[in-house]
Amino acid sequence: MSSSTRSTEIKTAAATFVGTTIEWYDFFLFGTAAALVFGPVFFPEASPTVGLLAAFATFWVGFIARPIGGLIFGHLGDRFGRRGTLVATLLLTGIATTLIGVLPGYATIGVWAPVLLVVLRALQGLGLGGEWGGAVTLATENSPERRRGLAGMWVQQGSPAGSILATLAFLLVSRLPDEQFMAWGWRVPFLFSAVLVLVALLVRLNLEETAAFTELKKSHTVARAPIVEVFKVAPASIFLGMGASAIGIAIAYFNNTFTLSWTTGILEVPRPTVLNILLVIAILQFFVQPVAAIVAHRIGISRLMLITLTGSLLVTIPTYLLINTGDPAAITFGLALTTVMTASYFAVLAGFLAGAFPPAVRYTGLSIAYQLCATIVGGATPLVAQSLLTGFGNEIWGVAGYQILLIAISLVCTAALAERLRRKPLATAQAAPATADDAVEPAVTASA
Repeated sequence: MSSSTRSTEIKTAAATFVGTTIEWYDFFLFGTAAALVFGPVFFPEASPTVGLLAAFATFWVGFIARPIGGLIFGHLGDRFGRRGTLVATLLLTGIATTLIGVLPGYATIGVWAPVLLVVLRALQGLGLGGEWGGAVTLATENSPERRRGLAGMWVQQGSPAGSILATLAFLLVSRLPDEQFMAWGWRVPFLFSAVLVLVALLVRLNLEETAAFTELKKSHTVARAPIVEVFKVAPASIFLGMGASAIGIAIAYFNNTFTLSWTTGILEVPRPTVLNILLVIAILQFFVQPVAAIVAHRIGISRLMLITLTGSLLVTIPTYLLINTGDPAAITFGLALTTVMTASYFAVLAGFLAGAFPPAVRYTGLSIAYQLCATIVGGATPLVAQSLLTGFGNEIWGVAGYQILLIAISLVCTAALAERLRRKPLATAQAAPATADDAVEPAVTASA
């Protein structure tokens, strides 16, 4: 590999990591605030339980918007290039998050407060919906085929890094007296997003377009209608990719949003204690994912995913039993069990899915598969989990069963997609001519 190619790979990894970190920071901020403050601030006339459910429903709006963002920016990215769309998604999410920080509450502007909150949440969702597929496409196309699992991992690192930043931000302001925290303290992390976006923007503006897309332009084979084309050449990859992503998307909202609400509410664990636990778990995920990517590089991406998803099935019920004790040490250990397994699978999910779509429709295919799953599963997770907890009389069995179901779906779909790519690795290649690396990418990424 030439020094310039290596330099491009490093710059791309840094830019996608920084950008996705900021976007996940913005997204996780909303989830934390939904669990802690949005009920009384934006839905004060509802009972505490109804207010919490209303806040979680607003949280879901961002997920409903994500596939729309994926379609819009996926189309733009596959038609006009990856770089420009990623600048747009960063700005969209950052501006929406900053505006949430200055949004008056219900007591000031009445019903317009929750309405505007929903609008800004939708804009967040549009931005993040276009971000993930573009970042994965950019990172994997700017790296050698044999290291695309590792390249995709840097995009995935944005999730724990964003969670760490969001948790730290709320941990700092949660030390304020409750009156000050509810009045203005919770707004500070949202306002800080403006600073972070400026930093990420400077990094991202220095990126170059990928060689794969440049080749498509030179050969005049850019897809004219990527949304239509991807359903022609890779429909199975879309639907199996959705299933393979299920627990990877949902687990953050089981562990962060729902668990935060459950432990600080019903279990009466102090808010700073739970935020400290979630910070430890996010740091654990941040260090587990690179190790998992290295292991996958040696034993195979799909093999690692299947092993760790099976492990996730085994530790789910013990995790909930430990959390249910209300003991901070037990909660930390329980969440750590689940995190080691799911983080290992999540680390290489991006590289795995990138190998399922040809370059001409990769951005669109990745975005549709991942973001539709996010809408159906991710955004609903806190709402469904809270409803199951209430429905089962505050017993954990319904929530644990729901999580096990999502793990099983991911396990089956991962196995099916890996087998499909092993048997027919070039099934989607007719969408566009491929480079030498791209020609073997699906087979190697899925099974090696």
